[in-house]
Amino acid sequence: MKTKKIKHLLIGSNNAGKVREIKQLLPRYIRVSSIIDYKLKSPKETGKTFLQNSFIKSKFFSKKTGKICLADDSGLEIDILNKKPGIFSARWGGRKNNFNLAINKVFMELDKVDKNWRKKKIKARFVCALTIYGPNLKRVYSIGIVEGRISNKKIGNNGFGYDPIFIPKGKKVTFGQMKFKNKFKIDHRAKAFKKIRKFL
Repeated sequence: MKTKKIKHLLIGSNNAGKVREIKQLLPRYIRVSSIIDYKLKSPKETGKTFLQNSFIKSKFFSKKTGKICLADDSGLEIDILNKKPGIFSARWGGRKNNFNLAINKVFMELDKVDKNWRKKKIKARFVCALTIYGPNLKRVYSIGIVEGRISNKKIGNNGFGYDPIFIPKGKKVTFGQMKFKNKFKIDHRAKAFKKIRKFL
C-alpha cells in the first residue's frame, strides 16, 4: 500500500492544541479526524521512550476504529533534571493535563536542584515521536528534536503545553511568544513531520 493513497487520517490525541497543530502540518488532500470525535480515551502509555508510546497509541486507536492512525508522543527534557519530565511531560499536569500546574512543577524541581538556576542557561529540548499505523500499512515513524533552554519565567499565551517556558536555540523568545507560522517552521513536531512527509 502506497502511503499517497492515504486519504483519511485519524489523529490519536485528545489534546485540541496538538490536533490543531498536526492538521496544519498535514497535506491538505488528507481528510483529518481525531479521537476527540470518537470520544475515545487514551491507552496506558507503558513505553519507556517517546517512540514506544507513540506506537502504543497509534496501534490502539487504529484497532479501535479500523482507521489509519497518526499518533505522536512528545515532551520536554531538561538536562539538570536528568531529562525529566520526559515521557511524563503530560502527566506532570495531573489528570486534567493542567500545564500551568506542570510548569509550576518544573520550576519547583529546578529550585530543588539549583536555587540560582534562573541566572543560568538551563539546557532543554522538545522531542516528538510520530507513528502512523493502520490496516494493510507498514508502520511508519520518525523523531524530531529541537534544542533550547528554559525561560526563567512563563512568557506568552500562544501554543500549548510547555511552550511558554521554552526558548529554542538561537532565539530570544519562548514558543509561547511566537506566532504559529514562525514556531511551525522550527519546532520538534515540524521536524518529525519533515522526515515523515515523503510517506504522505
